[in-house]
Amino acid sequence: MQPQHRQRKPRNQKEAGLALPRTTRMATSKDDSDNSAANRRRANSNTKFFDDAEKVLAYHGPRIYEAKVLKSEIRKNEWKYFVHYLGWSKTWDEWVGADRLMKKTPENERKRQALDKKQGVEPKSARSNQTKSKISDDAKADKDKVKSNGAKGKKRKHESSAEKENATSAKLVAIEIPDSLKQQLVDDWAFVNEQNQLVKLPRSPNIDDILKSYLEHRAEKEEKMSDSVGEILKGLRCYFDRALPVILLYNKERVQYRESVKDDVSPSSVYGAEHLLRLFVKLPELLPYVNIEEEILTSLQENFHDFLLFLENNQSSFFLSSYDDDDDDDDDDDDDDE
Repeated sequence: MQPQHRQRKPRNQKEAGLALPRTTRMATSKDDSDNSAANRRRANSNTKFFDDAEKVLAYHGPRIYEAKVLKSEIRKNEWKYFVHYLGWSKTWDEWVGADRLMKKTPENERKRQALDKKQGVEPKSARSNQTKSKISDDAKADKDKVKSNGAKGKKRKHESSAEKENATSAKLVAIEIPDSLKQQLVDDWAFVNEQNQLVKLPRSPNIDDILKSYLEHRAEKEEKMSDSVGEILKGLRCYFDRALPVILLYNKERVQYRESVKDDVSPSSVYGAEHLLRLFVKLPELLPYVNIEEEILTSLQENFHDFLLFLENNQSSFFLSSYDDDDDDDDDDDDDDE
């Protein structure tokens, strides 16, 4: 797994995400008119340039994304806009200044398309559809099998499907990723897809080490730590091991994966925080396919939030600041599976 987001890519903002956010815009992607417009907006920061519910174009990392202004308010004597990147998870929603936004005009849309073409990336919507399909194929196949075995007649199947979809939508889990980790996702995507660099494997600390460290951290912080914390971490490890080759790798990383994960080797003993963080972009889309009670989902959300804060507090220790050159760079240029 984002603007991110497979985000922002975000990934892809990061796209990452899978997925997104970078707070600065690249000068190489703007012309003089862009700079002057941004400068005017900064100089008149007390003027409101964008309305609530207005669709805009937003800079995120090296790219421009379609977004919608959800709300706006004056913060520290200037207007800030809370935007949602269209087609991306709410995880990527963020407050931005007017200098990050542009009116959605034909001229600005052409600039966005030209920038995408220059960077050799396909439209986000196409990647998002492919990613969402990969995320839920297995789960949907299981659901279809259950329906075909237990339901007799089209009406019953239709009602069963509708009930499950309603239940799923009610159990969506919002996982808020700290801004510094969103930036980590952006850099992660750029290292792999723009600079053709990969995380050097095996990682140290690996995911098993990080999960163990977090468990010790919780034990020190709480006198009576719930047994559920250990179970959640085991489930997180299991999710990662299964999801990694399916939705968490960029195409450029697949050869490395096949060379590094062989026999009975667990991916969580080979990969580190960089790839684990991608999982949290995908979890809101994965969890609805698991039959979990609402109370447990709330507990998961709280524990995931605490774990992400733990990653943020140990960011310099857990995450690489640079990746290694990919000596096996070949025709696998499609940037995403995340």
